[in-house]
Amino acid sequence: MAFDYKKEYKEFYMPKNKPGIITIPKMNYIAVRGKGNPNQEDGEYKQSIGLLYGIAFTIKMSYKGDHKIDGYFEYVVPPLEGLWWQEGRKEIDFEHKEDFHFISMIRLPDFVTKEEFEWAVTEASKKKKTDFSKVEFFEYDEGSCVQCMHIGAYDNEPVTIEMMDKYAMENGYEMNLTDNRYHHEIYLSDPRRCDVNKLKTVVRHPIKKSN
Repeated sequence: MAFDYKKEYKEFYMPKNKPGIITIPKMNYIAVRGKGNPNQEDGEYKQSIGLLYGIAFTIKMSYKGDHKIDGYFEYVVPPLEGLWWQEGRKEIDFEHKEDFHFISMIRLPDFVTKEEFEWAVTEASKKKKTDFSKVEFFEYDEGSCVQCMHIGAYDNEPVTIEMMDKYAMENGYEMNLTDNRYHHEIYLSDPRRCDVNKLKTVVRHPIKKSN
């Protein structure tokens, strides 16, 4: 049976719909950076998703070809994730999506080194006749965070974020959104196929001990 990160690491991908504090270890990702409204039909965000999955499935299906990755095991491609921020702001303003900057990403299994990632980019570029030069090997060491399962529309996330902020304060922490610690979303539902009121999204914010 293929290894499923969502099932094996439920603490990272399946939190309760009440806030909790967690320490996230360093993980490696396939990533694409961009900016603009994620709902824009031909925007950078939607383009980034196609690029990510092009590389993700090149790695996943590599065992069927001549290139063998040391330590490879069959796995389910982890869910799509996103880091979001707006220049000059410490909180997210959902009213101004045109100001978003993002790092769209998919977690890599530990056996995927930077060299194997680069092989995948070359292989995908050749087979799919697509420019994958925007895709990067991205390390993110998230550390201490407060997170919560958000149920419903993305635009309603401020309610969940307010709960998370309050919970963090009650437990001696404060939000720590910085130039390298971001608002983080993990998408467990496909918005094209799921009722908007039932969308499941892990919302995660970095925190630090209050002074």
